[in-house]
Amino acid sequence: MAANQEQFHLLLNTLLSTDNTIRSGAEDTYNNLPVGSKVTYLLAALHNATMSEEAKQMAAVLLRRVFSSEFLEFYPKLPPDDQKVLKEQVLLAVQQEQSESIRKKVCDMAAEVARNLIDDDGNNQWPEFLNFLFQCSNSPLPQMKESALRMFTSVPGVFGNQQANYLDIIKQMIQKALVDTTSYEVRFQAVRAVSAFILLHEKEIPIQKHFHDVLPGFMQVVLESVEKQDDDALLKCLIDLSETTPKFLRMQLDAILELCMKIVSNEDMPDSWRHLALEVIVTMSETAPAMLRKVGAKYIPLLVPIILKMMTDIEDEPDWSISDEIVDEDNDSNTVVAESALDRLACGLGGKTIMPLIEQNIPSMLANTDWKYRHAALMALSAVGEGCHKQMETSLPQIMNGVLNFLGDPHPRVRYASCNAIGQMSTDFAPVFEKKFHDRVVPGLLMVLDDNDNPRVQAHAGAALVNFSEDCPKNILTTYLDAIMGKLESILTAKFKELVEKGTKLVLEQVVTTIASVADTSEEQFVAYYDRLMPCLKYIISNANTEDLKMLRGKAIECVSLIGLAVGAEKFMRDASEVMDMLLKTQTEGGDLPDDDPQTSYLISAWARICKILGKQFEQYLPLVMGPVMKAASMKPEVALLDNDDMQGVEGDLDWQFVSLGEQQNFGIKTSGLEDKASACEMLVCYARELKDGFADYAETVVKLMVPMLKFYFHDGVRTAAAESLPYLLDCGKIKGPEYLQGMWNYIYPELLKAIDTEPENEVLAEHMYSLAKLSNTLVVLSSTAEDGEIECIETLGNGCLTEAAMAELLKILNKLMLEHFNKAVARQEKRKDEDYDEVVEEQLANEDDEDVYILSKIADIIHSLFLSYKSDFFPYFDQIVNHFVKCLSPEMPWSDHQWALCIFDDVIEYGGPNCVKYQQHFLGPLLSYLSDEKAEVRQAAVYGWGALAQFGGESFAEAVPRLVKIITDPESRTIENINPTENAISAITKILKYNSSRLNVQELLPHWLSWLPVWEDMDEAPHVYGYLCDLIEANHPLVLGNNHENLPKLIAIIAEAFARDAINVDHTEAKRMISLIRQVQGNENMFQACIGQLSVEQQQALHEVLSGTN
Repeated sequence: MAANQEQFHLLLNTLLSTDNTIRSGAEDTYNNLPVGSKVTYLLAALHNATMSEEAKQMAAVLLRRVFSSEFLEFYPKLPPDDQKVLKEQVLLAVQQEQSESIRKKVCDMAAEVARNLIDDDGNNQWPEFLNFLFQCSNSPLPQMKESALRMFTSVPGVFGNQQANYLDIIKQMIQKALVDTTSYEVRFQAVRAVSAFILLHEKEIPIQKHFHDVLPGFMQVVLESVEKQDDDALLKCLIDLSETTPKFLRMQLDAILELCMKIVSNEDMPDSWRHLALEVIVTMSETAPAMLRKVGAKYIPLLVPIILKMMTDIEDEPDWSISDEIVDEDNDSNTVVAESALDRLACGLGGKTIMPLIEQNIPSMLANTDWKYRHAALMALSAVGEGCHKQMETSLPQIMNGVLNFLGDPHPRVRYASCNAIGQMSTDFAPVFEKKFHDRVVPGLLMVLDDNDNPRVQAHAGAALVNFSEDCPKNILTTYLDAIMGKLESILTAKFKELVEKGTKLVLEQVVTTIASVADTSEEQFVAYYDRLMPCLKYIISNANTEDLKMLRGKAIECVSLIGLAVGAEKFMRDASEVMDMLLKTQTEGGDLPDDDPQTSYLISAWARICKILGKQFEQYLPLVMGPVMKAASMKPEVALLDNDDMQGVEGDLDWQFVSLGEQQNFGIKTSGLEDKASACEMLVCYARELKDGFADYAETVVKLMVPMLKFYFHDGVRTAAAESLPYLLDCGKIKGPEYLQGMWNYIYPELLKAIDTEPENEVLAEHMYSLAKLSNTLVVLSSTAEDGEIECIETLGNGCLTEAAMAELLKILNKLMLEHFNKAVARQEKRKDEDYDEVVEEQLANEDDEDVYILSKIADIIHSLFLSYKSDFFPYFDQIVNHFVKCLSPEMPWSDHQWALCIFDDVIEYGGPNCVKYQQHFLGPLLSYLSDEKAEVRQAAVYGWGALAQFGGESFAEAVPRLVKIITDPESRTIENINPTENAISAITKILKYNSSRLNVQELLPHWLSWLPVWEDMDEAPHVYGYLCDLIEANHPLVLGNNHENLPKLIAIIAEAFARDAINVDHTEAKRMISLIRQVQGNENMFQACIGQLSVEQQQALHEVLSGTN
């Protein structure tokens, strides 16, 4: 044993070797040791006084890692006596270690053992550790007090389910330590202990309140640490608390802000400390903006000028503007940190707070003779656009007067910043910005595009033009098309020559992208430039084959595909085959592209665009393109679980994102490649949507890829694309027959339900729910269009497409979502009672409410699809959740609840038919009372229900007619806000007249009904109205046709106006009846000419088109 221990000591020293080969061999030897041997040897090393400090530190770190990852592999197997010895040895190591650096590692190791000895029920199976903690905290030795606090910090939940009994003792221990006069390290660790304990109880407000009175001492030690400037950990504790439990800090917020302002404003302080202090305030602006606006109101006007001053801390690099390689700014530089802080501050606190401070400070900066101030001012305007959107929008003319002037600034970096501001505002304020300022922005950017002496500025003008073009209305952009393209083509030619002669490519890459964006917006108008551009772009794709030209080639591929999509199949078709061959050549000749090749994402997106252009003709390329697309979509991100020691080497790596899992562990994911994965998934959606049964051979493979990615929580776009693909893939699979379709459905459905149940993001949840509703609708459509030989498909995937278990699970999820909907509404009401509540909070609550209402609308979509599929057979299941929607109809509930609950009961009526009477006590009263609701959306849902009752409900409901008439005849009934409920009311009365008029005086009502026509806004309801009109005309109804057909001109005018306004699709059955009636009148030339003569030019044109079949 002694010999083995000696060998292990040598191994430990070898693990510290700086020689990679030697160290790697030692790591292999160590990793192959049994877990029990590792623990024995490492503990012995810790107790060996002859070991070097480095070796003992290594032993402590390795032992903690063993306890962290392999504790359950060996500890439960140890005999009780051995377990006891191990625990004693661990505590003894803490107690006996004299070296401060080793003792810290040993404390972390001991805490790891304690964490593992708390079972799932919160029982602490190591009471001796708790006793040891208290002994250490009461020790006269500062190092023991510090050790107790360090261990408690590492495992603040160590008291388990007995914590409530120890709260006062924990608090006393910490308070005593915060004012310990013997050791700064004890006070320092006490602050860390407070932070760890409060973060552990982030949702337990009573515990936080219990610890409020430790904050003054806490802040005193933080202040002390700032004065010492030897360890910034306590400022990081403030950031953590600001992020997770900002309200806990409220009582000391003034002191916190004063301290942070003192640090940020002190230019003699190290930048890293200034950045941390700024981060405390900015984080609080995001997590508790109302509190900061109220309590910290006096500090924000002082902070903004400091941030703006930090943004001027930028080096004057002589070669900056002529550099062909763009190197991103250092993320730790004052400029980048300050600009990001300003952006976040504006988004957090809102424009009402920040915009006045911008208006107060920016003009003097723009007038400053030092270019750095002008640059900072323009970059600041770019940064605050999102957060100050509403306030900036009203001042845009004045702001743009300033920004545009700096396109001609003598300093290139100021011109660059001006382009940057224009590009950012083009996006932030689209399309208002483009409509208001196109006459100055386009000429201004074209001027800067002539700046050949400063290619980086020139390229940025091109980038700004991309932003402008993307959101510019087509009719505006096309007025500048010749000027824009004249400039871009001349630059393309010149920069292509420069590439050949000098190898510079920055501007060339940007111009290719800009041309693509202009083409995308201009669409068919771009055809005039096609023949001149395509040869050059194809040449780049064919010949830009070297490593340094891959990005240029990728952008050219993007440009060609966007131009093809813009000009359409007829023009692009002659080049399509050659272009596809060139793109596929990349794969076939060079083999698989490396994972980080920039061409991959461009290729995948281009293939999808060309698929849209070629349609069915693209199927021939699927065997060649699906490999790369599936590879990109299947990419598995690299993940890592790192402890705090390992984190020190990777925290600054921009390719990784880390989330602290608390205490010692951090989860990391390599984010590079995730966007390409999401893009590839979106392209698979495109193939399935565009090619339909032509994609059937790939449907199964793609479904097996997409379904698991419904839970790909690393990227929202991947989950969204996965959900969106499923209905299209099911549709693709119909050609394979009912058994195949059933198998696909059985595979999709359970996983989609699980994804809906666990999805954390509302936006993605809505997509999942929409997909579920669409899937069900797809099945109904497939069933209803099946041939006789496919009757099994109808039986399998129609009414009974859900098993009882699946239906039960779906109802459970819908029930949960509805309970969450009500609970969130209550929570918002509670927030309105908060001491920091203000009008900006109300805006945020309104946004939250909109999100919840959107989810409610998706619940309604799912229930609609179930009624569509099951009809009244869904009633027994609906009974399990109906009370939620009855509650939504209560007068005290918000109008959006009324709207969507009415829509659901509309479906009950429409698809339940006469059987809907069982719910009559729930819906009949609200349907009547909400006809008078002030919200148009609610009235529309109510009036639709009365039409459905007439058509499907089985008995007359004439009591609604007077109220429906009142809606229609209201003086404001045809305004934009009211036209939908008005036309639905007309349709409802139409259905009552047609299907259920026994209790009405039809003769009295018909002339009024005729006077309400035409209708044109609601294309779903228009066929009902015009179908009934055709019924009456075909029946020669005297009240409609009038004496001697005197009403014919009016009737022809109604029909002509319907076609002129595209109220009904000309292929619709009722439209064909309308056209047939016009042809009958056309048979009487004199009568027809008399009717036509009274029509407007637009009405005459519309009739001409439908009669000649050109519509």
